[in-house]
Amino acid sequence: MTKRREVKAALLGATGAVGQRYINMLPSHPYLRLEVLMGGESAGKKYGQAVNWLFADDMDPAMAEKVVRPARPESAKGCDIVFSALPSEVAADVEAKFAEAGFMVVSEASAHRMDADVPLMIPEVNADHLKLLEAQKKRGWKGAITTTSNCTATGLSMVLKPLVDEFGANKAIVTTMQALSGAGFPGVPSLSIQENVIPYIKNEEEKVAAETKKILGTFANGTIKPSRIEMGISCNRVAVIDGHMETLYAEFAQNVTPSAAERSLEGFRGEPQRLKLPTAPDQPIMVRKERDRPQPRLDRMAGSVPGMSVVVGRVRNGIDEKSIQLTLLSHNTIRGAAGTAILTAELMEREGYLED
Repeated sequence: MTKRREVKAALLGATGAVGQRYINMLPSHPYLRLEVLMGGESAGKKYGQAVNWLFADDMDPAMAEKVVRPARPESAKGCDIVFSALPSEVAADVEAKFAEAGFMVVSEASAHRMDADVPLMIPEVNADHLKLLEAQKKRGWKGAITTTSNCTATGLSMVLKPLVDEFGANKAIVTTMQALSGAGFPGVPSLSIQENVIPYIKNEEEKVAAETKKILGTFANGTIKPSRIEMGISCNRVAVIDGHMETLYAEFAQNVTPSAAERSLEGFRGEPQRLKLPTAPDQPIMVRKERDRPQPRLDRMAGSVPGMSVVVGRVRNGIDEKSIQLTLLSHNTIRGAAGTAILTAELMEREGYLED
């Protein structure tokens, strides 16, 4: 691999559950250097003292000694990119201030995902959507905002992409079984989820449908034309710590055999694989043949980059030969959050968006 120039990064929302995933992933990165940690109430404290560390792995000692800075643009001076793991209710204003000040922001929050000029990225699926960054120049910002998608939409969009492109999938009915970590920390009250499934997550069904259509949309003339695929989404919270499972029923205009669908999914590759980006798994979608896989406990860390591959199983025809049913699993805080944001930053660096 060609040695890349060092890219200095800052992180907003460093003490939260998703922020901690960046702290967990980035110290071993070959050229992204996490230089600055930023927060609200934690500002002024050493990170190791300010954070309630949620991982079994020990925190990187260098990160523990970093002093958390206030969430202001001047705190990130000298950085090439700013990752944002802020709550959506504060992200809209804070992220815009960083972009206005000249920073390239990669955000986990939903605040800007559906803005017409903001890329909603899964690099394997829609690398060309980064071209939307040119449209953001009309805002008068010196920098720009790129977002990653809802964690549930991420795995779904990756699986739909080859099925739409190769077979013309035109309808998708989805039922999700979403992990507790998707609600952040402390998340769902224990007495609400123990021995229980909660069949409602506020605004989630609308987000998954709208974001998936944007992600699968086509870029033309400086805008995204959303996919016209019809979607029905039902979202449930289940008592699993990590790993969002989804069942997908897809309809097509032509006959599709399960073996053909499996070949399409297993053969799917995107721009990150072509460019051999560090966080890109060799195989973005892995198909399991066992009748009872995928399972969160067994499969959420799948892939050559652990947690970055989506695992699919139980591929079969639906009510007729023009329909396919399957089960998919993705790690919601890795592939569905920090991992895709890091992969997006790698793609931006390779495409020249982080140059001065």
